[in-house]
Amino acid sequence: MKTGQVVTADEWLKARVDLLRLEKEHSRARDALVRKRMAMPWVEIEKEYVFDDPSGSVSLKELFDGKDQLIIYHFMFNPEWEAGCKSCSFIADHIDPAAVHIAERDVALAIVSKAPIDKLQSFKQRMGWRFSWVSSASSEFNRDFHVSFTDEELNGKGYYNFREQGFPNREAPGISVFAKGDDGVIYHTYSAYARGLEDYICAYRLLDIAPKGRNEGDLSYGMEWLRLKDEYDL
Repeated sequence: MKTGQVVTADEWLKARVDLLRLEKEHSRARDALVRKRMAMPWVEIEKEYVFDDPSGSVSLKELFDGKDQLIIYHFMFNPEWEAGCKSCSFIADHIDPAAVHIAERDVALAIVSKAPIDKLQSFKQRMGWRFSWVSSASSEFNRDFHVSFTDEELNGKGYYNFREQGFPNREAPGISVFAKGDDGVIYHTYSAYARGLEDYICAYRLLDIAPKGRNEGDLSYGMEWLRLKDEYDL
C-alpha cells in the first residue's frame, strides 16, 4: 500500500479538526433530510396484495406483524436463478440483524422477491438469515413498485428510480416503507432505489473511513469484488 502524506501529530490534529467541521455539517444536513423524509405525504394502498410464504399465503397487512410500520426490501431473485443477487445479499447481511432492534421501535421488516418460495427458503437457510421472506410470484407487487421488468423494458424503457431508464436485469433492488394509519388503512410512505440503498450497507460506511476507501476504481463495476458471504476465499 502506498504511504500517504506523513505529518506531525499537531499537523494531523489540525487536519482532523478541519474534517470534523465538515462531518458535523454533513450530519446536520442529514438530520434535516431525515425530517423531510419523515414528512413525506402518504398514498393509500388500494390493492389487496397477497404473497406466498412457507405456511401458504400472507397479506400485506399481515406482514406488519402487529406493528404500525413496515419496511420491505425488494430483493433481486429472478425465478430462473438458483441463488439470490449478491448485491441484495450484501444488503440482507446488514439488515437481517437489525430486524430485532427496529421491531422495538414499532417497525416490522420483510423481504419480497419474485422467485418461488421454496427457492427463497433454501437460499435463506444457506445464508443463515432470520427475516420474513415472502414470494410475490402470484402478485403484481413487484411491477407496481417498479422492481420487475419485461424483456421489452430492459433496453431503457422500464421505469426505475423514478424515471424511465430501464434496468439490465428483469429484477431490480429497492426498499419501500408502509404505514398503518389510525383508520386501519395501509399507506405507502417512502421508496428508494439504486444508490439510495447504500445507506443500509454498514460495510461501505466502514470502508469509507479506511485509507483505500472502497478501492473499486480499477474494477469494471463497483461491486465486482463482492461475493456471497460463504464464497470468499478466506
